Amino acid sequence: MTSRTRDERTSSAVGPLSRRAALLGLPLFLAGCAAGGRMRTFPGAGVGTFAHATPAGDWRAIYAAQRDNGHVIEALSFSSIDRQYLRHTVAWAGEEAPGTIVVDPYERFLYFVESRDRATRYGVGVGREGFAWAGRAVIGGKSSPWPTWTPPREMTLRDKDAAKWAGGMPGGPENPLGARALYLFQGGRDTLYRIHGNNDETSIGKAVSSGCIRMLNHDVVDLHRRASTGTPVIVLG
Repeated sequence: MTSRTRDERTSSAVGPLSRRAALLGLPLFLAGCAAGGRMRTFPGAGVGTFAHATPAGDWRAIYAAQRDNGHVIEALSFSSIDRQYLRHTVAWAGEEAPGTIVVDPYERFLYFVESRDRATRYGVGVGREGFAWAGRAVIGGKSSPWPTWTPPREMTLRDKDAAKWAGGMPGGPENPLGARALYLFQGGRDTLYRIHGNNDETSIGKAVSSGCIRMLNHDVVDLHRRASTGTPVIVLG
């Protein structure tokens, strides 16, 4: 991986999924109701039932202020976010192997499959209209703590705030990539899409990004620690 590739970039460079790719099993979104909660079904990706959610521990402790590699992740302001987007343990019934990541951009959730019947659910922010991306990928690389953000040229041309960081914005609490990033690859190539932290906790649960999946910094640190290079990622389309 080149140093340029390792720099964090956000982009809509990956085009729409082809019809052929969809027929070969890239996830399509179908909704259905089931007793006890909503269900999602998608070809080739099993069935996940997202009912029976319980807090994944003491939220006050999970989202407390913490020092992290020379920076401080501030304590979460619970008034700034709907509590459904905090970390939960949920029932899961699907074919995905433990360790798989499934992202539901419609409900604004990311699931880390723990076992055949359990997953950890995190709230996320997703791509706004015209920037959303869906498909199958793998984690092709993991950032170092507090990665540099280098916006692509297309973004610097349309966004004055991004233009001043054309040479790269140093990592830190103000950096839009937040505390960690996971690189999404397809066929051995960087898609330029990321799962990453953020500098605005109020964006979780909303469609505001340039296509990347953003998480609370506390949550992306947890996911970064648990997910490994090669982890399968399914983003529902």
